[in-house]
Amino acid sequence: MSTDIKKKIDDLREEIRHHDYLYYCLSQPEASDKEYDVLMRQLKELEDRNPEYKSADSPSARLEGGILKGLPTVKHIQKMVSLDNTYSIEELKDWDGRARRGLGSGEKIEYVLEHKIDGVSANLTYINGRLSIGATRGDGETGEDVTRNIKTIRAIPLILRGGVSFEIVEIRGEVYMDKKDFQLVNKERALRGEVLFANPRNAASGSLKLLDPNIVAKRKLNFFAHSLGEYKGKDIQSQWDFLEKLKEWGVRNSPHSRLCKNFSEVIDYCNEWQEKREEIAYDIDGIVIKINSIASQRELGFTSKSPRWAVAYKFPARQAVTDVLGISVNVGRTGVITPVAELKPVECSGVIIRHATLHNFDEIRRLNIREGDRVLIERAGDVIPKVVKVIKARGETSFIVPENCPACAGKVIREKDEDVAYRCINPSCPAQLERALLHFASRSAMDIQGMGSAVINQLARLKLVKNFADIYYLEEEDLLKLELFKEKKVSNLLSSIQKSKNKPLSRLVYALGIRHVGEKAAYVLAAHFKTMDSLMAARFDELDRIYEVGEVMAKSIADYFALTQTKKLILELKKAGLNFKEEVFQIKTTALTGKNIVFTGELKNFSRLEALELARQLGANPSSSVSKNTDFVVAGENSGSKYDKAKKLGVRIIDEAEFKEMIK
Repeated sequence: MSTDIKKKIDDLREEIRHHDYLYYCLSQPEASDKEYDVLMRQLKELEDRNPEYKSADSPSARLEGGILKGLPTVKHIQKMVSLDNTYSIEELKDWDGRARRGLGSGEKIEYVLEHKIDGVSANLTYINGRLSIGATRGDGETGEDVTRNIKTIRAIPLILRGGVSFEIVEIRGEVYMDKKDFQLVNKERALRGEVLFANPRNAASGSLKLLDPNIVAKRKLNFFAHSLGEYKGKDIQSQWDFLEKLKEWGVRNSPHSRLCKNFSEVIDYCNEWQEKREEIAYDIDGIVIKINSIASQRELGFTSKSPRWAVAYKFPARQAVTDVLGISVNVGRTGVITPVAELKPVECSGVIIRHATLHNFDEIRRLNIREGDRVLIERAGDVIPKVVKVIKARGETSFIVPENCPACAGKVIREKDEDVAYRCINPSCPAQLERALLHFASRSAMDIQGMGSAVINQLARLKLVKNFADIYYLEEEDLLKLELFKEKKVSNLLSSIQKSKNKPLSRLVYALGIRHVGEKAAYVLAAHFKTMDSLMAARFDELDRIYEVGEVMAKSIADYFALTQTKKLILELKKAGLNFKEEVFQIKTTALTGKNIVFTGELKNFSRLEALELARQLGANPSSSVSKNTDFVVAGENSGSKYDKAKKLGVRIIDEAEFKEMIK
């Protein structure tokens, strides 16, 4: 009987380790979270009833034990050195030249390139294939013993796979936190009124050194291995061999590592990932370049603090420290007032930053930011820079939310259904007008070509256009007053304005800019009510019954059409001759009927809007995002992240030729 119990415990442990390997190393899970939890619960129950079979390397042991009493130190068998940094391709070439001269043989050099994870260095010591110690880098010779916390990280195996023949091996890597998990941690800390972590690295570092492993486990830390320390066993010939060996052992390492045959490939890889760094789930701050051959590494050796055979190519910094010169406010298209920090110019991520969003006035209170403070700012990709935290409080006067709109002096209110937004309620606010006009004329709305921001700015400044309807009463003499406008340009714009009158009702509803009503919702409303008069007459309860609308949108629509200004605007648009109807095609079942479809990339024979409208007419449900419910994705040239996501989810992908065949 005891033999059967021990076998069941061993089998459960092996099955759980197998699922950990599939999930963390291969990203190919076979079990759902619920199924995994059931296996873990069964194992814990068996071990609790049979304590003689408990083991320190059991998957259930990751969370056992209470709060740690301080962190002891541990000496690394082989010193953990730091890398020299390079900040340009020229500096990288200089490093390569020094390495070549150091080898002196003129032989061909291969390189291994890996992401430089913006995390916390850790050293894992395995003895006879079992995790013995997990430690921080510390001063390179001695680190903090965080074994108990390391064991909570499911990406780190407690037992190496494949019957490891190494008596001892030190595996170095980075403990890090995915961006989405970092955001969740900070969201929870904000709800509890705690100080927010500045970035994922800061969160990972703080978490790894906590004294309560149960809290560490909730932080969802992750791990990538990248380097070999001390080892006793079969000789390893190259860095690439080591990375392949890690896969056999079930130790997670970056799937984006690359073996480069020459230095030109090294440069291409660095440039490639400098552009693509935002596409992955975790933060990287550069690329690590290592000479592949272990023999060459030994020949080159080390300086007093760094290896001569490896170097880091650092990307331009995404964070910077600067001073707040002032706090101003912007007025958005829907009247929302957004505070902005005016900054002392500073370089960040390769550009000069002068402004950073503060999101809303609650964020100002949370940061406790004042004019004159020294702050940490962050810029990720092309996202507007934001203030992360105050580094040094210098300001004396707290910011006061304005009672009046800075653009029109109209009243500013905080609406009951809004969590944090303050809004200017003046419908004639000039700041709102320009943005509203730009949206109205945009390609997805009324598609008035030639009416861009520069033209709209002049029309508003000269008071030639005070609302949407005024666009349709513009004459040649009005447009000739605009800069760089001659007869031909005036004729083209007037023609485009005239052409826009024929757009279907759905495009007009979207163009009006009703709060919460996007492009798809506008089509749903137009298809349901068919005329503008019917839509305007719809009551809240009638709107709320429409499946795609819901309570919040229904209230917004009802409130919008109840306004006297709206009724006057619609009447003027009607007099101007705009189309107030939606032609709903009565069609038989097609290959697209009821299908959830997403378009990505550039189509040769259709504009994106033409393809969307055609798909709707044929009974499809076009969407802007890919999910497991998507039936297929139509991919044109230069397809981006939607294509990648569809491929990952196993969604059917078709090209434009297949799409044309389907709609015949």
